[in-house]
Amino acid sequence: MDTRTWDPFEQLTAEQREQLDRFEEQLLRFNQRVNLISPETEDAFRTRHLLHCLTLTARDFPAGSTIVDWGTGGGLPAIPLAICEPEVTVVGVDSVGKKSRAVRTIARRLGLENCFTWNGRAEAWTGEAHYSVSRATAPLAELWRWHRHVAVPLDDTPDDDGWPPGLLALKGGDLSEELVDLRAFDSDVAIERHSLGELLGRDGFFGEKEIVAVRNGESRSPR
Repeated sequence: MDTRTWDPFEQLTAEQREQLDRFEEQLLRFNQRVNLISPETEDAFRTRHLLHCLTLTARDFPAGSTIVDWGTGGGLPAIPLAICEPEVTVVGVDSVGKKSRAVRTIARRLGLENCFTWNGRAEAWTGEAHYSVSRATAPLAELWRWHRHVAVPLDDTPDDDGWPPGLLALKGGDLSEELVDLRAFDSDVAIERHSLGELLGRDGFFGEKEIVAVRNGESRSPR
């Protein structure tokens, strides 16, 4: 990943920016009766939630690929990804029915035909995906277990600007224990860590935030 300062909003069309504005409006409206995000973070939605999720677009997702968002909550990052990647299918999985219904309604109101929801426990989802994403949902080993259960290979290898198929987890803080547990679960796993502070040229909230990209090692392929 290029570590020069980068702004994800610069690559978006006017229509996509307008959809993101409408997403914020809809989510905050739903948040008055369904706990989609912490009320204390509403005023910082653009940074704490939206920009955080958009860092996943620092690399491309191939057209025709499928992304599953484990524990999508308020559609974060599922809906921003569906807006920014219109040729990709995004499925938001969440065990809380009222959250899944809210995300489904928001996606429909935004006209997102590539965004779907599924209500239930992550380990029970029987779909297929090329990528998994997650934000503050579960430890890396558990996320990787869920991903391996549903992972299928891409038809074509992504170019140098694309994410290799696998898990992309938005994480923060000390991950040493999670990484030890992940390698104990899968000793062949390949891991890349990308600092969001360096990517965005920002400290503060993003100072200890990162994308942890996990993929199969050379000795194992998806099912």
